Parts: sequence; C-alpha cells; structure tokens
Amino acid sequence: MEPQASPLWTTRTTLDRKTGTWRDAIPDYRTLPSPCLGACPVNGHIADWIGHIRKQEYHAAWLVLMDNNPFPAIAGRICHHPCETACNRQYLDESISICALERFVGDMALAKDWSLPSSDLVKKEKVAVVGAGPAGLSAAYQLRRRGLQVTLFESQNQLGGLMRYGIPAYRLEKRVLDGEIQRILDLGVIVEHRPITTQQQLEQLQNSFDAIYLATGAARSKTLPVLDYAKPWVIDSVEFLATTNANKSHPTGQHLIVIGGGSAAMDVARTARRLGKSVTVLTLEPAGHLPAQHTEVEEALEEGIRFVSGAMLQQVNEQTDGLELTCIEVEFTAGYRKGEFTIKPKSGTAFTLKANAIVPSIGQDANYAIWGESFKAQGPILKTGSDWQTEKKGIFAGGDLASMERFVTHAVGMGKQAAAAIAHYLEGQSPTSDEKTVAAVSIDTINTYYYPQQDRIDQQKLPSRQRLQNFDEVQQPLQEVQADAEAIRCFSCGTCIYCDNCYAYCPDMAITKLEKGYAIKSDYCKGCGLCVAECPTGSIVMQKEYEEITQ
Repeated sequence: MEPQASPLWTTRTTLDRKTGTWRDAIPDYRTLPSPCLGACPVNGHIADWIGHIRKQEYHAAWLVLMDNNPFPAIAGRICHHPCETACNRQYLDESISICALERFVGDMALAKDWSLPSSDLVKKEKVAVVGAGPAGLSAAYQLRRRGLQVTLFESQNQLGGLMRYGIPAYRLEKRVLDGEIQRILDLGVIVEHRPITTQQQLEQLQNSFDAIYLATGAARSKTLPVLDYAKPWVIDSVEFLATTNANKSHPTGQHLIVIGGGSAAMDVARTARRLGKSVTVLTLEPAGHLPAQHTEVEEALEEGIRFVSGAMLQQVNEQTDGLELTCIEVEFTAGYRKGEFTIKPKSGTAFTLKANAIVPSIGQDANYAIWGESFKAQGPILKTGSDWQTEKKGIFAGGDLASMERFVTHAVGMGKQAAAAIAHYLEGQSPTSDEKTVAAVSIDTINTYYYPQQDRIDQQKLPSRQRLQNFDEVQQPLQEVQADAEAIRCFSCGTCIYCDNCYAYCPDMAITKLEKGYAIKSDYCKGCGLCVAECPTGSIVMQKEYEEITQ
C-alpha cells in the first residue's frame, strides 16, 4: 500500500502515526467451526465443500466430502440431516438444503466416474472387518486409505447391509449403492462372503489378523408379547423389507397394520402401499413426535397411509374375514436415554382395527452373544470404550452393534472414528486429541446485510399417484443451476471467503492483502472492530491483548 499524504499532518504521511498503541484488542483471522460441522455425524466440513460448489469446483467439493464419508450420493438421499437443523441460515429465512447439495455432488461423481487417487502404500498390519453395512464399509474405506490391509467378511451375497436389504429403492436406488461400494473395493479391500457367527470363528480371525472391527448391526428384531409370532399373519419387518427389496412377493392380504413409528416402519408401510395394500400405522408416540424423519411421515400421509398415533395393541382375535385388533390410547413419556420410554393406558379409550396381517417394526437388538460370554453389555448394545475398543484387546465394534444412534450416517461416522482408533492401536499409540473445543459460529457474528432473503431450493418430489405405481425414487435431484443458487445462500460460517470487506472498511488502512488471506499491521490497528462487524462469515474475532488492571 502506498503511504497516504495528509495536508493536516506535519509528517505528511500516515505511516508515521502509529495508532496501534491505542487498542486493547486486535482482530484475529480464524477458521472457526460452523454449527453444521458440529451437528454432522461424520464431522464433514460442510462450509468447505459448499464453498467449492459456489465456485463450480464440483470435483474439489467431492474430494472434501470423500475425506470423511465414502457415501455422498447415499447420504444425500437418506441422511436425517441434523446439519440442516443447526444451520444459521434458518434465522434469516430457511436453512440450506445441505442434503440435496451433497446428493448433487455425489451423483455427479457417479455419472462422471470419478475415482480417488490411487495409493501403493500397503502396510504389514492386517485388519478384519466383520459386516459390510455402513459402519463396516466406512471403517474398511478409512483403514485402506491409511495403507492397512483390510479383509471384509460378509454373510450375505451382496454388500451394503441395511442400505441394501432394509432401505427401499424409492429412497435409495441400488445402482447408487453399487457405485459407491465399488469405489471402496477399488482401493484394494478384500471381500470374503462367509459368516463370522461363532466364538471359534472369531478366535480364528484373532489368530490371523492384527485387529478386528465388528459391525454386524442390530439383526435381532424386538418382539411384542401380545403377538404370536408363529402365526402366518405376523410378518417380521426385516424379512418383509428384505423380500420386497429382492423383488420377491410376500403374502400379506389386502389390509396391513404396521406397528412402530420409526424409519423402518415407514419403509414397510410405504412399500406395502406400492404393492397395492391399504395400510394403517399404529404408534405409541403421539402424532408429531414419531422417531421417523418428518419427511418420511409427510410422504407416507401423501401416499394414503393412515396413522393411529398414541395407542398400543392389547389383543388380536382371528375372525373368518381377517383379524380384529383391540387397541387402547396411551400417555407416552420419553425417557432420558434414546429408546427408553414409559406408557400409561388411558381408561375408557379402547378401540378396534381390522387387518389381514400385522408387521411389527419396533426396532432391532444387537446379537453379540454368538461370540461367547466374554463380551460385556452396556444395556442392549455391546460395551466399548471411547475408542470403540471392546473388553477384548484388539477387537473393536461400532454401528448398531455398539450404539443406539440408529441412523446410517451415524454408523458411517463411527466407522471413521474406529478406523482412526485401530490405526493408533496398531501403531502403539493412545488415541488422544489435541484439538480444543471451540464454540461454533453463532448467527450473531454473521453480518446478514450481505445476504438478501432468498427462498430455499428443495428437491422436487414425484406426485403421490405416480409414486404408488412403481419403486422409482421419490426425491428428484437438483439441477446444476439450482445447486449453484442454493450454494450461494450458504453463510460459510467461520470460513473466510476473501470478500475484501475487512480490507475495504478498515479506517486505518491497517489490513494487508496476501496472496490468499489478510494480515493485520499491528502498528496501525486501533482495535475498532469494524472489520469484525463487516465480516459476512464470522471468521474474524477480536482478541484481547492486555489484561485489565484491577485495584
């Protein structure tokens, strides 16, 4: 910057007026966590990859996504998107369509056949991953990227676990699943299609591998005591979804009762509607408080599914024309921990429902007893430490086997965390973190003047009548122009976008532009904080320099 001349100053130049001595605080440029980052189950750097979309750097956006999650096209379809609930933009108008943007990038990667940079690094240590669902595949992916030799053991003929056998095609098209799984296998992950379901089989793995990651999910369905599961009209939800996902039919009759309010129950109900059935969903939870995603419930209602909420089944009577279910309304109280609740029947509120078949879908439990009694339980799940290691040295666990967070992206995040812990274990290091907890950027630090109000761009849905004719995906992808426009809405919370506001508004010309970024000339900054006030992303903070003198 050229020295500025002044006719009022005898020195004739501003460089001789070192006004920096006036301040008690100085601006500090930082990259701060956005609230969406803290809410993301895979700890994805959302502001970064959306920033790349804004600049139409789609491949760069994909690489940032893939650093934490090998399934952007899948997550963009089925994630419960807590990031959007945390988004600061909602305080101006509406949160960013983060999931839709992630799907946009993930779909582009599949369409253009993008692949990850190859690595010839192969370390001597070998890791066995048992279970090829989202947690197991995520762990295998991250372990292989670290150069470790990985063998994936899967009992089913195809990989994917819940993503393949539990999620219907109208939510997740199988070509998308196949494409993103293949990318993991291309890194050199070995697959063996055989079960590891006994203590002896697990011990054999211990003798052959340096570490083991168990990710077999929650495979054992919970049962209702009032139902006789030997009856042909009681159909297990896992079996129902696996059968229909394999394009096979399941005899149910015309009128179906689905018991449960979670995502699996919605998948059963909506699948049955596509098979031409009339469906009623019976839930303990009251309307508006179902554990399933709001979008799933909304779409189920659009598709003609009836909900009877805040009620429980008491008895089933077989009749000549079907089943009569005696139900009663309940007071539902959620517990402190996930999955815990209490119910109290309401006197005088009994009613009946008619059906041909019942599909209970009230959740699944982990089955770790198959590997012997030496594993310890923590409630309904396998006990692990903060590093996901079990009581058995060198054996780690994750996903639904070791957590009650029953979402795909939570499982992906756990697989990523476990891979890091396994790598530390094999290197003989403790999995410590030097990162300090830093508060996420709040809306108060964002100068919203620079963001005109703009409607959120959502994915469009197929009309409900059209949906019921087939299993085509309901949610339609964003087009490129829509993705670009939605990315522009992002505040980029905590991340500098090099807009030059601080440089332009500084009254003391105390800011210097660098090749990428800015620097403060401490001799001239008075600490007025105007740069902080004009920052549109909250990536500048005032840092105190001197302690206050107290008497």
